[in-house]
Amino acid sequence: MKRPEGAAVRTDRSGIGGLFQDASPPAWTESEAQGDVPGRCRKILKNVFGYDSFRPPQEEIVTHVGEGGDAFVLLPTGGGKSLCFQIPALVREGTGLVVSPLIALMDDQVSALRENGVRAAAIHSGLDAKTSWRYERELEEGRLDLVYVAPERVLSERFQEVLKRSSLSVIAIDEAHCVSQWGHDFRPEYVQLGLLAELFPGVPRMALTATADGPTRREIVEKLRLMDAKVFTRSFNRPNIRLRIGPKDEPRRQLLRFLREEHAGDSGIVYRLSRADVEKTAEWLSKEGIRALPYHAGLPAETRRRNQETFLREEGVVVVATIAFGMGIDKPDVRFVAHLDLPKSVEAYVQETGRAGRDGLPSNAWMVYGFQDIAMMRSMIQGSEAPEERKRVELQKLNALLGLCETASCRRQSLLSYFGETLEEPCGNCDTCLEPQQTFDGTEAAQKALSAVARTGQVFGVSHAIDVLTGEATEKVRLNGHDRLPTFGVGKDLGKTAWNAIFRQLAAQDLVGVDMSRYGRLHLTERSWEVLKGQRKVPLRSEVVREGRTARKEKRKASAILGAGIDPGLLKDLKLLRTALAKEHGVPPYIVFGDRSLQEMAQQHPRTELEFSQISGVGAMKAKRYGPRFLELLRSR
Repeated sequence: MKRPEGAAVRTDRSGIGGLFQDASPPAWTESEAQGDVPGRCRKILKNVFGYDSFRPPQEEIVTHVGEGGDAFVLLPTGGGKSLCFQIPALVREGTGLVVSPLIALMDDQVSALRENGVRAAAIHSGLDAKTSWRYERELEEGRLDLVYVAPERVLSERFQEVLKRSSLSVIAIDEAHCVSQWGHDFRPEYVQLGLLAELFPGVPRMALTATADGPTRREIVEKLRLMDAKVFTRSFNRPNIRLRIGPKDEPRRQLLRFLREEHAGDSGIVYRLSRADVEKTAEWLSKEGIRALPYHAGLPAETRRRNQETFLREEGVVVVATIAFGMGIDKPDVRFVAHLDLPKSVEAYVQETGRAGRDGLPSNAWMVYGFQDIAMMRSMIQGSEAPEERKRVELQKLNALLGLCETASCRRQSLLSYFGETLEEPCGNCDTCLEPQQTFDGTEAAQKALSAVARTGQVFGVSHAIDVLTGEATEKVRLNGHDRLPTFGVGKDLGKTAWNAIFRQLAAQDLVGVDMSRYGRLHLTERSWEVLKGQRKVPLRSEVVREGRTARKEKRKASAILGAGIDPGLLKDLKLLRTALAKEHGVPPYIVFGDRSLQEMAQQHPRTELEFSQISGVGAMKAKRYGPRFLELLRSR
């Protein structure tokens, strides 16, 4: 459906379709009414969303799409992608259509938009028929500014007829990496969304994602028919997130120390690989006094909904989840993401850890992993029924992740280089920068380890190999005569902990294979023989413990930065007021105001309506709705 000439930009008094039901934003100036799209975008940014300025390259994107151009937007999680399609939808005539893969993501964004006075709705399977029909009618009658739908609904002929009877301002395909069959979150329906180019040739289209390597980017552009779209990218660097990856050593103890010493009372996510581990970990954390809720696809739908709602609407809740949880979560004040199991790829790691610190405040991405994690992930890939080409790609992605885990240099430099970026200087906010790693020529140690595997027949696991190396004459070692091998006891000088680290690093470099279908038996690879024959050098890391005193020092440093000039008592009272207002209005606390807004209030102590309106995140509707209560508190201090 092609929009008539001259109807591309809204010309109503407010510039956003009259969405301010009880607020009174200023009218457009004459120059704006004649087509000043950048000016309109800036006014909406301030009046609706309460921000004084765009983040790069948001302004360029909203102007380009607001003027009718197509766009491919690649911004990191927390980089402000939503505004990139919400603002053009409000600038242009008609309703913005947003294609999103998860109900939770739709509902979360719709709630936030409504709090800002925007006429938004999500049409999905969670609605009753009467409500869905009402929203469709409002869409056809032009009474919605934005409508969110799942890709399956867009592909239905009946809903396409509804869209054809509507006036669309913008089409945004969010989480566009779902189009790639090689990606970490492939959704077959996304492949067919290219037909929107044929159905609505006059409507600007956008594809947006936070994680896509080179091949995935090319696939998105091709499948969604965006060959002529302008490409906008921003660095994947999230400097407010501290990256920390370490070896597993009693992982429950490590996690508990991390939570108690660095994130007491904070909201966060703990990722586990299996459903069983999710439930066990959540139950154990609860017994340790931490409010933890499980989330995985095997739980009843009502339980998942309730746990997710609790996480969104209450503060200080920890969700223990599989990767089924997260993509639909827009919660800005997640202070940490912890992995007790390896993600599938660097892309998955970036997407999952990127759910921390979306508000730009200091946050942690914390992960521990071990030899068994590496073996399990490789076994899952190799034992799957996927085509060999897909297995090869997934193994390559896993190896890239293991390279990130085992690097001795700046983790952020390594992470960004995967996406083709160069960070000139070490970041100073990752574990390898804060506690520099030492490496050594581990060729001799690797030869000893691989020799133990070879001489014991390549039919035993890592524990048995370590017993042989350290001269531990266990019953199994004696029964198999391995206490008489030349390698028995040749590694006494290093100890079991060191050998565990060495085998983990050998597995990460694919210098030793593990058959998990046969009780974790070790076997040599083609590269193993190169090491044994002296044809390959093996660099290894010296392990450094980064818990206890160092972790506490890092937390104090982060707290000092976070709390500069802020009245902690006032901040606490502001949070209590936010919680009370959130309950009154039936929305999550962060939708009332984010942590950054409250910190500015506690720092600047606004006393007048004008001063309050200058706080970041205070738009016209929120100033009118919540301003009197917050100003009453602020004036009393």
